[in-house]
Amino acid sequence: MTDHTPGSGGQPEEPTPQTEGSPAGTGDTPPAGVPQQQPQQQQAQQPDPAQSHATPQPEGQQPYGAQQTEPARPYSPQQYAAQQEGQPSYGPSENQQSYAAQGATPHATQQFPQHAPWPSAGGHTAVQPGPHQAHGRRGGLVAGVAALALVCGLVGGGVGGFVGYQFGGDRSPGVTSLDQPRPARSVNNAPQGSVQQVAQKVLPSVVQLQMVTSRGAGEGSGIVLSQDGYILTNNHVVSGDGSGGRLTAQFHDGRTAQVRVIGTDPKSDLAVVKADNISGLTPAELGRSDDLPVGAPVVAIGSPFGLSGTVTSGIISAKDRPVRAGGESGSEDTVLNALQTDAAINPGNSGGPLVDVDGNVVGINSAIYSPGNSQGQAGSVGLGFAIPIDQAKRIATELKDHGSATQSTLGVLIGAGDQPGALVRNVVPGGPAEQAGIRNGDLITKVDDRPIQDPDSLVAAVRSHAPGDRVKITIGGDRTVDATLAGQG
Repeated sequence: MTDHTPGSGGQPEEPTPQTEGSPAGTGDTPPAGVPQQQPQQQQAQQPDPAQSHATPQPEGQQPYGAQQTEPARPYSPQQYAAQQEGQPSYGPSENQQSYAAQGATPHATQQFPQHAPWPSAGGHTAVQPGPHQAHGRRGGLVAGVAALALVCGLVGGGVGGFVGYQFGGDRSPGVTSLDQPRPARSVNNAPQGSVQQVAQKVLPSVVQLQMVTSRGAGEGSGIVLSQDGYILTNNHVVSGDGSGGRLTAQFHDGRTAQVRVIGTDPKSDLAVVKADNISGLTPAELGRSDDLPVGAPVVAIGSPFGLSGTVTSGIISAKDRPVRAGGESGSEDTVLNALQTDAAINPGNSGGPLVDVDGNVVGINSAIYSPGNSQGQAGSVGLGFAIPIDQAKRIATELKDHGSATQSTLGVLIGAGDQPGALVRNVVPGGPAEQAGIRNGDLITKVDDRPIQDPDSLVAAVRSHAPGDRVKITIGGDRTVDATLAGQG
C-alpha cells in the first residue's frame, strides 16, 4: 500500500483573484513575490474630489477601497519609498503585469496586478477603486459587509484549522468498515454439484477412526454403511500392525463408540467394522467407478493428521493405476487397481470417501505418493490413490456377510522380463491360465484392451474383475487367448 502524506494530493493551485467587493480570502499563503499588506499607519491616498464623482464621506469614514490593513512589509524597497511619499504601491503601472500575464486565469470583471497585496490574518486588504466605482455611503456599507464576512471567514478558518490540527488533517476519524453494522444472515443455498453441496451431503456419513495399541496410536477415516454402525475402511487403518488394540469411532455429530472388526482383506486393503450401541447414523450413497471419466471433479473427505471433517477437491487424474497399498512394499498381495486424484489426501484420509459431484462414493482413499527423499510422515504432493468403488463394494459385501473376501486370479506366477509386459514363470496346474493355453515363458502384454507394462500391471488388471469374469489375454504381439478368472481367498 502506498503511503500518502496528508494534504499532498497534488500541486498547489494559483490563488483565485477576487471580484470587486468580495472579502479577502482567509487562511491562504501568499505566492512568492506577492507583497504583504500595507502598514497600518499608512493611509491610502484619497482621490481628488474635483476629479471624482464619489459622494464626499463624513468625517472619520474611509471610502471603500481605502480601508486600513495590518502592517506588512512592502514587496520592494522602491515601492516602500513610494508608499512613504503617499503613492499607492499596488496600482497598475507600465512595469506591472496582470495575473493573466503570469498564466493565471483572470476574473471575468477585473485583472489584478502582479504584485497585489495579499491579505493577512488580521484585516482586509485595501482595493484600488475602479473608474466607475462609487465612493459614497453605499461603498462604506459594502465595505462593512465585506469586513464582517471576512471576520466570519477568519473565525471559521481558525476553528477548522484547530479541528484539523487535533485530528491530523486528512486522518480525521470517519466511518470505516469496523463501524458498519453486520449484514443480515445470508440464505446460502449451495448450487447442485458444488463442493459445498457435496460436503453438506457427505460429511454426516464420514467417521474418524482411532486405533490405540501397545505400540502407539493411529488414526484414519471410515464410511458409514448403515444406520446401526457398519463402517467401511482400509485394512491398514484397523490392523494395528498386527498387535491388536482398541478401536473407537467419532461421528460427525460428536458421538463416539467402541468399534469391533467384522472382516478384513489385506490383498485389497479393505475392512468392515461395526460400532457398538449406536443408531441413527447417515449411510453414504455408493456410486460407480467403471464409467468415471478422467478429468471428472471429485471431493475427498476424511481426517488428515487427525483433523476430522476435512474437505478437499480435485479431479480424477488417471484410472487403472497399479499401486501397492498398506505399506507392504514388494508384495503383490497389496497391489491395487487405483483411481488417481490430485485432491489433497494425507495420512489420516485413509479409509475415507472419494465422491463425485452428486455426492456418491466412487472410491476409498487408500494411498499417497511419497517422494523417495522424504523424511518422516509424508504429506500430499497431488498424487493420491483410491480403490474404485466397484471393487470395494463387492469385497465389502463379502466381508460384512462372511468376514472374508475372495480375489480374482489368473493362476500364474509372474516376473519382469526384458521387454514391457509380465513374464510367466510358472503356470498353476488346473488354473485359468493353463486351461486357456498359457505356457511358461509367455510374455503377457494385454488384458482385454489394457496394456500390461510390468507384473504389477497384470495383478491390478486381473483384480479389477470379479471371479468368473471372462477376459482376453494377449501373448507377445499377436497371439490371444480367452481365460475365465477364478477366485481365491
